[in-house]
Amino acid sequence: MFTGLGAFPLTPMNEQGVDEKAFMGLVQQLARAKVDTIAALGSTGGYAYLSRAERTRIAHLAVEAAEDVPVMVSIGALRTREVLALAEEAQKVGVKALLLPPVSYQKLSQDDVFSLYETVTANISVPLCVYDNPGTTHFEFTDELHGRIAALPNVGSIKIPGVPESPDLACARVERLRELIPSHVTIGVSGDVFAAVGMNAGCDAWYSVMGGLFPHTALAITRAALSGDADEATRLSDALKPLWALFRQFGGSFRVIATAAELRGLTCFPSVPLPLRTVTGEGRDQIAAVIDALELS
Repeated sequence: MFTGLGAFPLTPMNEQGVDEKAFMGLVQQLARAKVDTIAALGSTGGYAYLSRAERTRIAHLAVEAAEDVPVMVSIGALRTREVLALAEEAQKVGVKALLLPPVSYQKLSQDDVFSLYETVTANISVPLCVYDNPGTTHFEFTDELHGRIAALPNVGSIKIPGVPESPDLACARVERLRELIPSHVTIGVSGDVFAAVGMNAGCDAWYSVMGGLFPHTALAITRAALSGDADEATRLSDALKPLWALFRQFGGSFRVIATAAELRGLTCFPSVPLPLRTVTGEGRDQIAAVIDALELS
């Protein structure tokens, strides 16, 4: 399940709670599109803003709405005991995989992080994806640490940040990591701007924010790259440059995609937890114009 398109849907919420109907609608849309994996409660899914009970509920709803598409959920939390509790509850509701970022308040060492994964992988029965996201966790994995963790039981994939833009450098990045991890552990690229170059460089999966809202557009890029048609994958990605520019303009993909979901009527306004806000004013009009012009679906 750690190949192809891993689509990360939003968890629409406001200060009164989670909009369960809207969330299930987003998941059902992904199931109909036949994405390869539905990754609920990632950073796009706002896991850090939800209680354990809310997260368990969302995991249950995702499994219910996903039909036959496997569901992966994040179990990231500040304390190992909380991570283990989230893992147990997620497995009970039927998720097929777990996603673990090394969340912290105090700065973590490489040994701290290895110990976290060592403990968790020894206490789960479904495969785990290592969530390497320094933009949110402020922890940077070394390739050597990835190699140590990938050798642990139940590790199935590594979700890496975006690769270098140069195809040659991207290939070198992926090859260097492959030399250190077991052959059964896949590499998934994140950072939607870098998806095509990452998959063309040999990544097995694209763990996508955009794919959680516009799965058909993301699947076209994914299928082209994984079938070996690097030129087509690059062409399709380059056609989305206006969207990539919005991600840079508004500080990342999350705020833009959440705004796009509101504009498409798939979520209500507001759909993110305070103090976060979706884009308003001229920026909102700009996002509307771009997603309409690109005919994202």
